[in-house]
Amino acid sequence: MGALWIAHVTVTDAEAYGKYAELAGPAVAKHGGTFIARGGRFVQLEGKERPRNVVARFPSVDAAVECYNSTDYQEALSHARGASERELMVVEITE
Repeated sequence: MGALWIAHVTVTDAEAYGKYAELAGPAVAKHGGTFIARGGRFVQLEGKERPRNVVARFPSVDAAVECYNSTDYQEALSHARGASERELMVVEITE
């Protein structure tokens, strides 16, 4: 089954977060992920609103978690820490 990587983000330091974005894209692609939404229009219906929302599709939950734990992604993530407030989850596609 495929999986969706869903991030809700408030950027607090655009320059540092830009470096994260530059490095995160290749790390996601390396693990079979493709972005299907990045910062587009959204409607918040419940919960805490974050102005940036990102969705990537991966071949499996395991592939998404392996990406997150990879050296490449952790290097990217080091630029997002302190430059953003984020929630990130991986959800299995069940259809």
